[in-house]
Amino acid sequence: MTGYLTTHVLDTAKGSPAPGLRIELFKLEGDTRVNLSETVTNADGRTDSPILPPDQFETGIFELVFHAGDYLRACGAPSDFLDVIPLRFGMTENDHYHVPLLLSPFSYSTYRGS
Repeated sequence: MTGYLTTHVLDTAKGSPAPGLRIELFKLEGDTRVNLSETVTNADGRTDSPILPPDQFETGIFELVFHAGDYLRACGAPSDFLDVIPLRFGMTENDHYHVPLLLSPFSYSTYRGS
């Protein structure tokens, strides 16, 4: 199996996907953050393709950065609490990693999905 990384964002306050949310992916190499990709969620709150596709996959420590404040402001939701949400995680196996974000104006959560 070839590894890859996917994500999606659900707006739990609205009970629907979060379209138009900008996401960046970084790889951490010591004290350096290397920007690997940037994308925006589609109408289903997902990215159109893996944020880290199989041909670019490697193990290591990564950070997904969700620009939640921009999305919340565009929806007319309160955005004075959450702005940029960094999620740092490790990928240690050549596998499918799915790291979703459940978002509301005042909280968020994540998990390793399938």
